[in-house]
Amino acid sequence: MKIINFGSINIDHVYGVEHFVRPGETLNSGSYAIFSGGKGANQSIALALAGAKVMHAGKLGVDGLWLRDKLQGYGVDTGLIEQVGLPTGHAVIQVNAEGENAIIIHGGANKSILDEDIEKVFTHFERGDYLLLQNEINAVDKILQSSKARGINVVFNPAPMGNEVKDYPLECVDIFIINETEGKALTAEDDPQKIVSKMQSLYPKSKTILTLGSRGVIYKESNKNVQIEAIKVEAVDTTGAGDTFIGYFLAELMQGKEIEMCLHSAVKASAISVTRRGAADSIPMREEVESLTL
Repeated sequence: MKIINFGSINIDHVYGVEHFVRPGETLNSGSYAIFSGGKGANQSIALALAGAKVMHAGKLGVDGLWLRDKLQGYGVDTGLIEQVGLPTGHAVIQVNAEGENAIIIHGGANKSILDEDIEKVFTHFERGDYLLLQNEINAVDKILQSSKARGINVVFNPAPMGNEVKDYPLECVDIFIINETEGKALTAEDDPQKIVSKMQSLYPKSKTILTLGSRGVIYKESNKNVQIEAIKVEAVDTTGAGDTFIGYFLAELMQGKEIEMCLHSAVKASAISVTRRGAADSIPMREEVESLTL
């Protein structure tokens, strides 16, 4: 059993600001740094650091070749990453004094997935394998349909959330991993318990994980409902916290561990990540997570 992450690869431009820029405002940045990013790449790195064997599929431009090298350095199999004649996807990230972030994404090479690319990636799958998918690449609907036809377990993180997500064949998803914004968009509910209940009603064959930031996480599956509290830390940058959570949760799940244990490990990993700046660069090593006591 293996996991392939068909996802984005970005260059992150991170600006430290007192507050998020307002309409018509020009704002000085107190700091600036360039990091590797993209939800797909971040989640692959988190999987690798958590001990999982992960293959990343995606596209980048010549300006992003250092990102492929970085993924390889973390232990990610990059054999399905293709260089194309487009700029690498990138993100402009504001991080305010409270450690919260506001992000603008340009898809670039991430948005150039072709039908033949999908077919090539799926030649590496076997029935029962896992596919991890986000919404920062194109052709997500086709990838979901191809997964269903091949008996692959699909884990979908619909971020960034857009109206198009509701038109995807979401019945193909085995595990949804969503935050409150995505949950509200999918269910029209505000209350966390109502969100997971509505997800269960809409997609009865699927499991839902709802991340709540500083309030922890809820897992919903049929009659099983698990809630895990967050670990209190001093956050300096929440960028990549969700990606860290996803990588560690799936790495534990791939090892056959109980859901509660998977969630606890993921919560600990994401708590460590928010105490550091950057996205991929903030993801902790497995040894750090194991040594953190609740």
